[in-house]
Amino acid sequence: MAVRLGDTAPDFSAPTTQGHINFHEWLGDSWGVLFSHPKDFTPVCTTELGTVAALKPEFDKRNVKVIGLSVDPVDSHIEWEKDIEETQGTAVNFPMIGDSDRTVADLYDMIHENADNTLTVRSVFVIGPDKKVKLTLTYPASTGRNFNEILRVIDSLQLTADHKVATPADWTDGDDVIIVPALSDDAARELFPAGWEPVKPYLRMTKQPNR
Repeated sequence: MAVRLGDTAPDFSAPTTQGHINFHEWLGDSWGVLFSHPKDFTPVCTTELGTVAALKPEFDKRNVKVIGLSVDPVDSHIEWEKDIEETQGTAVNFPMIGDSDRTVADLYDMIHENADNTLTVRSVFVIGPDKKVKLTLTYPASTGRNFNEILRVIDSLQLTADHKVATPADWTDGDDVIIVPALSDDAARELFPAGWEPVKPYLRMTKQPNR
């Protein structure tokens, strides 16, 4: 069964390159990004893992733990990490799950038979501190992911979790935001005393509230 937005992220125990983990316990009070790879020693995945390693300080700033997965075993991941550091210039600094029995891949519906019946697709799951799934993305094997976009989405998710706003198209941290339509004008005046631009009754633009 597919994991959908708002579902509790399935818990699991698994070996990783940084020791055995219980997933929910490992997440603790942090946000999490779980992302899968078709297999080890593949070119696009090599660039992705190097990119995430380079961006890890940005995830850390947002209280986000990142963890990768493929259907290969941990020993293979450890050998692959040598190539990643050599070619991408950054050592892998987050755990990689060994999932040779496909336990986690099946829990998260990462095997799409019409794409390939043995390899995981490029899935991304952003999970909140409440262990609920906040975002899912699925890419084909041929297309590398944009992890700056994933950071942008996390900025939006964290902002909108704490304030009654939504973020418009192409929003980045610091841009104006939208007051949610469910909030009346009277209630909005209390929360947004600086006011807003009433583009339409349902489209009220205001400054980002945590700035």
